[in-house]
Amino acid sequence: MSMAEERRRERGIRLETIRESPNILAKDYSHFDVENRLLLTGHSHQAWPDRAFDGQKEAWLDAARHVDEKWEEAFLRAERVRLGYARLLDDIGPDRGSITLAQSTHDLLVRFLSALPIRERPRLVTTTAEFHTIRRQLYRLEEEGIEIIWVEADPVSEVSNRLAEMVDDTTAAVLVSSVFFTNARIVPGLGEVMRACERVGTELLIDAYHQLNVAPFSIQEEGLEGAYIVGGGYKYCQLGEGNAFLRTPSNSKLRPVITGWFSEFSALAEDHPGGETPYGRGPDRFAGATYDPTSNYRAAAVFDFFDEEGLDIEFLRTVSQHQIGLLAARFDALDLDPSLIDRDRSSQIGEIAGFLALESPRAGEISGALRERGVLTDFRGNTLRLGPAPYLSDRQLEDAIEALGESVRALEVG
Repeated sequence: MSMAEERRRERGIRLETIRESPNILAKDYSHFDVENRLLLTGHSHQAWPDRAFDGQKEAWLDAARHVDEKWEEAFLRAERVRLGYARLLDDIGPDRGSITLAQSTHDLLVRFLSALPIRERPRLVTTTAEFHTIRRQLYRLEEEGIEIIWVEADPVSEVSNRLAEMVDDTTAAVLVSSVFFTNARIVPGLGEVMRACERVGTELLIDAYHQLNVAPFSIQEEGLEGAYIVGGGYKYCQLGEGNAFLRTPSNSKLRPVITGWFSEFSALAEDHPGGETPYGRGPDRFAGATYDPTSNYRAAAVFDFFDEEGLDIEFLRTVSQHQIGLLAARFDALDLDPSLIDRDRSSQIGEIAGFLALESPRAGEISGALRERGVLTDFRGNTLRLGPAPYLSDRQLEDAIEALGESVRALEVG
């Protein structure tokens, strides 16, 4: 029995007690009142456990106690957050990379892009289903003359092959999500993209935001030791804002043009011949500058909470798959007009990450109608997204689907 299993057993945490009403974890999220709210936005913003509030207070008290010397304590929390992400990435062993923290994935994406040899390799390859962080920035770079290759994201089973075929010696980087934010589909075969990049010296950046802490991600099993990986804690990790990260390979030599003075911390005592701007070691290479460390205190407390409760990725995946399956089955049982709302049944539940995507030309109206019925969801274009979370009971999910049926049938009448 693993340590996580032992801790869950001690606390009575099983799939059965997650399914019960109230969910056994609900008491640990009292400030968000998850027991009495139908929060199906778990793919966008999960509730924070009460322990996060303890972290917030600790940050304030350390600042008051230590004043400008608080940074020693703050850096300890940052290291705890790095360790939490490294575990979720399965980034261990001799080829373990470094993890740089920042306030947003966009901050880190810009630093990554600024380090690429765009003059020599004026070509970037990506997909048509990237989150706005990547999509918008690449659209703007395309306006400035950078060649952007947009690989079709559907069907997802062919994405890795298509990306690999587009990589050549003029390609500076490939940028792709491990799970598409549009439909929760897990992108298979990213190791193949990594190998194609390595053959010609192209960098690979993977956005793992929609996979971390809801579906297993293994750098080692996928052969992604050479990949740059971005993500953060706003979604399934329950860390809140300000906890983004960039994982860099252990042998990274990129020199970001957009660089902050924190990057010099581990290089201040070294000689730098030739007058080149120095870069620190490990996570310092892509570091920024002075930041508010409160987010790291909160994140460290939440990672500790997950460890103490035995909420490892294997168990969380089991919970998530049960919840997604329940939502899908209850939705199918509604037998709603498919011209108003339907779902793609071509993928198995095991090929989906953390939310159920429903297609509707009136997705925005349905989301609004659900909000009026006390069910929080969101939508992207014609996609209504239902994102459960481990603190919700089966009864809450069933109530949410019942409200969905009422909302759609009201549109039929109207």
